[in-house]
Amino acid sequence: MTTRTLYRNARIFTADGPALAEALIVDGERLAHVGSEADAREVLGGDAFSETDLGGAFVMPGFVDAHTHMVMMGETMQKVALRDAGNLEEIQLRLKNAVAADPAAPRLLGSGWLFSAIPGGTPTTEMIDAVVPDRPVYLDANDLHSVWVNKAALAEMGIDKDTPNPLGGIIERDPETGEATGLLHETAMHQYAWPTLASLTSDQERDAQLATAFEHYLSTGVTSGIDMALGEDELAAMRRALETDGGTLPLRINAHWLVAPSENHEENLAQVARAAELSREVNTPWLRVVGIKIIADGVIDGCTAAMKEPYSDGSNADLIWAPEYLNPVVAAADAEGLQIAIHAIGDLASEVALDAFEHANSVNGPRDRRHRIEHMETVTPESIARLARLGIVASMQPVHADPAVQENWRAMLGDDRIERAYPWTEFTDAGAVLALGSDAPTAPHPPLPNMYIATTRKSALDPELPANLPKYSLELAAALGHATRDAAFSCRREHELGRLAAGMLADFVVLDTDPFVAGVDSLLTSSVALTVVGGEVKFRA
Repeated sequence: MTTRTLYRNARIFTADGPALAEALIVDGERLAHVGSEADAREVLGGDAFSETDLGGAFVMPGFVDAHTHMVMMGETMQKVALRDAGNLEEIQLRLKNAVAADPAAPRLLGSGWLFSAIPGGTPTTEMIDAVVPDRPVYLDANDLHSVWVNKAALAEMGIDKDTPNPLGGIIERDPETGEATGLLHETAMHQYAWPTLASLTSDQERDAQLATAFEHYLSTGVTSGIDMALGEDELAAMRRALETDGGTLPLRINAHWLVAPSENHEENLAQVARAAELSREVNTPWLRVVGIKIIADGVIDGCTAAMKEPYSDGSNADLIWAPEYLNPVVAAADAEGLQIAIHAIGDLASEVALDAFEHANSVNGPRDRRHRIEHMETVTPESIARLARLGIVASMQPVHADPAVQENWRAMLGDDRIERAYPWTEFTDAGAVLALGSDAPTAPHPPLPNMYIATTRKSALDPELPANLPKYSLELAAALGHATRDAAFSCRREHELGRLAAGMLADFVVLDTDPFVAGVDSLLTSSVALTVVGGEVKFRA
């Protein structure tokens, strides 16, 4: 007989209505009861059970990070942290200190630098070589859509003045000499930097990176994640972890296979076929391949997002996926029953994504699809209405709206478009499902500060900064629901994840502070006391 556990004396936010419960029963991996303690004891009857008094603590469903990159997150935690480096001198100092700490390291990796910290917003090889000239240096931008490198790294990747720009990518060059200046955007990073570094990374290192991500997620209350850039190396690491843990994982992963852009239709459709094969092959309660990920454009900070109107400097960016290549891929994936997630930050890109979804509907007929658009930092009211009508999930990340990382973002647009940035409530008012995540490691992964930004539009990095368009802030209960219940809906697991109710999986979190009582500012100081996944305690403070 399975031993049941009664968790009592708690304030339980169920994400399943306005009422708070006070007790829950864990029976194996699922919940047998959520409600009053008196009713819980009646359900238990004469059966044997253990009892945990939570001392009036706040309990909620485990967070379902609706957009993350698991292995990359663990890898980034081992890199030199640059997000809070406010200027070039500070960046250079951190690089020098990293070399001093490990003089024998064959190369140096960093992550998180902001364009606003670089003079003129234009990084160069010389800026790195001034302090680290003797080994390759790779520095990921905060948004992970550009990488800044030194001359040794360019040589290691085999990039010179004759190296062509790949489809959808840019190698920044000196306008007079044509030499690469040290900044790779979008698919130039994917096709040169990522494969080079991947070839130098062992399976053991990837396993450790994934374990690091699991550890940090559990300690901050995340019990499920939707991985948005799965490739062969990442999937292999996850499958090794699954085998090592006897068919389970520390938390649940639902993954989207990354489809790289090509002007070869057969090559594109072959990638869809691989994703469909994996969706049938990798389908456990702990690890599932559920769909594909398409990156339709870039980011506003690097002026690579596809906009309907030019940037403040008069430039604009092309789509990474032109419609004549995008539409067949979306239709083919839709026909296979795969969920399709399209990265679209620019308002033009979101229109093109919606066109592709409408094309799939017309080709394959109506049904419940749960397709998604990721980010939508700028989007027209017309696109929001169309998204809601089509039943597309709006997958967004409050942490990207943090005022501390908005200076360059706003400067690149420079007009009234900044007054409708990250318009979360416009989506919910239109009737769309809003799923909240972190996009780690492009942004900090902890969900509680993310919820602070969602409910205040203020900065979790510097709370003294003025709020970023507070008219778009969410009520606390709504924000928590979007990060649990609706995130579970976005990966077709709402029947077992994201809510606390009898029959649901016992994935829940105990916080040391009740934000409904202490106020939303407490989200910046609260911590996780207990994380339970599938009925098992996976983290205890």
